[in-house]
Amino acid sequence: MTTTITGRRSRAAALVLAFTLAGIGAGPARAQGVDAPRLQALVDGPQRQPANRARDPYRHPIEDLTFLGITPSDTVVEILPGGVGYWTEILAPYLKDGGRYIAANPPKTDTSEEAVKGNAALAAKIASDPADYAKVDTADFVHDGNIVPSGTADAVLTFRNVHNWMADGSAPAVFAAFFRALKPGGILGVEEHRGRSDQPQDPLAKSGYVRQDAVIALAEQAGFRLAATSEANANPKDTKDYPAGVWTLPPTYRLKDVDRATYTAIGESDRMLLRFTKPKS
Repeated sequence: MTTTITGRRSRAAALVLAFTLAGIGAGPARAQGVDAPRLQALVDGPQRQPANRARDPYRHPIEDLTFLGITPSDTVVEILPGGVGYWTEILAPYLKDGGRYIAANPPKTDTSEEAVKGNAALAAKIASDPADYAKVDTADFVHDGNIVPSGTADAVLTFRNVHNWMADGSAPAVFAAFFRALKPGGILGVEEHRGRSDQPQDPLAKSGYVRQDAVIALAEQAGFRLAATSEANANPKDTKDYPAGVWTLPPTYRLKDVDRATYTAIGESDRMLLRFTKPKS
């Protein structure tokens, strides 16, 4: 008997099947555990802010979380969700009943303007919607210690942060912290602005772009194994050679109105999405 599922739910369910059959997704076990209809309902849900929803054409939340194999029973640590909480709005309600969502923001002892603002905004978001966020846990994102107790996370996710850690020299320590946090067999998901492969990697990643092989090398040096790559967030229009680096493009528009229409037409950056695993032995 063939069952037909219509509309957005059909698309979400089809993504899980497509990734599994193609062999480029989360692997059969994890892909089958993804609740794609639930994810789609949350992506479409009223708990999301309009500004976050507007970025979906560039960020592909269903495709990304399906590729990463995030199941409703997982303990998931998101690194630096900030106060905007793009992924918080989806992952927190997705995990609240059977799993655990942990937002790892800067420690409260970090008095930088960015950290204070981000922590305050995240706290306000959590308080604003107890039905969706009351079970959100927080952790201190530290570069050289334990973010959560060792071996307790099913997944650690980081979105467009690697260039910052390269800039301050903490990248090796950060990837080592991710490795400690994960259970054996756990998933590390990394999204990053993808640098040009025909140019040397700037060790400080001042443009915001990082070569894909450089990210893979950082993860492998920490003990991870590359499991799969996704082109869900690829953007071939991104030439990666802008006056203000990746921040020239939307949503930042660092040059403000200078050539804004040109950069709007390009869209957000070309991004890699990588899935690593912590070996079981």
